[in-house]
Amino acid sequence: MGDESTVSPKDRFLTVYGRKPVLEALADDGLRVDKVILADTARGPGAAEIQRAAKEAGVAVQRASAHRVKVLAGNGKQDQGVLADVVAPRMRALETALSDRRPPSRVLLLDGITTPANVGMILRTATAAGLDGVIVPRRGVAALDPLVVKASAGVAFRAPVLRCGSARDAAEMLTEAGFGLYALGASARTTIFDVDLPQRAAFVLGGETAGVGAEVGELVTEWVSIPMPGDVESLNVSAAAAVLSFELVRRAR
Repeated sequence: MGDESTVSPKDRFLTVYGRKPVLEALADDGLRVDKVILADTARGPGAAEIQRAAKEAGVAVQRASAHRVKVLAGNGKQDQGVLADVVAPRMRALETALSDRRPPSRVLLLDGITTPANVGMILRTATAAGLDGVIVPRRGVAALDPLVVKASAGVAFRAPVLRCGSARDAAEMLTEAGFGLYALGASARTTIFDVDLPQRAAFVLGGETAGVGAEVGELVTEWVSIPMPGDVESLNVSAAAAVLSFELVRRAR
């Protein structure tokens, strides 16, 4: 497993890029922008508007090469020479959360979900359902970028995101911390409505095509399904996450 003892900037901020998303973040009183990075090639009214908005918000603007901005944004086409690091107050390393005095008890683990829209909708749903955390590994899952933020309707900024290296890392840490690991699979006989859950449970949501990967699958405590009496093979992963999340709400009530 990778070293989780040092807090990566990716465990503290969500990075948004492009002129409009950055201006929206700066104008939102509910968000705290740590810094804005503007390409040294950015000139004209657009760059001036960014600098003016940052000054009004009391946010520092750093200049960097256009190449550096592209690297930091992780997207070579749409950064428009500007990005902002927005503080995500509930985002932290999974290891930190598990060592807390009151560790999480109900979490989702994303494994191989590469479509930003799905990740964003899952973050929105899990936050609405009051889950303790959504584990978004840095590898193998869509990056937490403006597409994810947009799909979450902005909820991603305040979602209880837990970061780690990979889904396998997360599965190992969860198992060591006494969690039962439950994976959604269409052919499982036990359903999410009748499975007996321990005090701590993590639910693995697999990728859009391959499902739960073998590395995580071998650590699963039990496979569970969503019963579907209709003639449909499977649900979109974000829809499945919604059914699961609100079944947990129902149980808690």
